[in-house]
Amino acid sequence: MALRMARTMVTGRFARRADLWSPVTTRFRVAPTDLDVLRHMNNGKYLSTLDAARMDLYTRTRLWPVLARRGWYPVVAAQTIEYRRSLLPFERFTVTSRFVGVDTRNAYLEHVFRAGQDECARAFVAARFLSRRGGSITPAELAGAVPAFGAGPTVPPWLERWAGDLRASLPTVVRGGAAS
Repeated sequence: MALRMARTMVTGRFARRADLWSPVTTRFRVAPTDLDVLRHMNNGKYLSTLDAARMDLYTRTRLWPVLARRGWYPVVAAQTIEYRRSLLPFERFTVTSRFVGVDTRNAYLEHVFRAGQDECARAFVAARFLSRRGGSITPAELAGAVPAFGAGPTVPPWLERWAGDLRASLPTVVRGGAAS
């Protein structure tokens, strides 16, 4: 996985630039180390592949250097994925990644895995931007550094509900470590 991440970071720097709201397609191949006992790509490898695809998106949109200069970095706050078709040993596939919108807490991304014309999986990710000094980056701060974030589309209602439902389902941690 580290090799995939390094490859996407390097090739993304030299690839055609992309607009922040445009999809970016990253190419991969199923490696033997990606396989589970059923000889198809392990579900956990899909999530690791999303990390590499997001790094390609951040690099090709030139978002990464803007974040790095400010000491900011993105983290996954939540994600969901639907698997539709297995990826098999040595099969070539692509992941098309795009920002879907930004709300008061997160930026939302969609990732679509394809092998040829077949859609193999689709994932949605809520990403939060944090500061190395501590705390979250507000949407206003993000839009100040990257004006395109302020001009982006609104988050689809179903995705807002998903994020809200996730927050509502988490137990509230109270002083002393007890959860309610």
